[in-house]
Amino acid sequence: MTDTAAIADLSFEDALKRLEAIVHRLESGEASLEESIALYTEGAALRAKCEERLQSAQARIEKITLGPDGAPRGTVAFDAG
Repeated sequence: MTDTAAIADLSFEDALKRLEAIVHRLESGEASLEESIALYTEGAALRAKCEERLQSAQARIEKITLGPDGAPRGTVAFDAG
């Protein structure tokens, strides 16, 4: 089992791999009730971390464009250069 601090240190790819392993273990039906609860809790934390990282990445590559009236028109690719 991975604790919260360890989850924070995982790369997106490693977190996703661990989440896939948890789903496989839960779907196999081989885990005890206690293990299933622990796996579900860890999986929820991993899912939240992956979602947070995806949203962060999206925010870095897109920015909202505003029209002349200040209302959002849509998003465009972020140009860091």
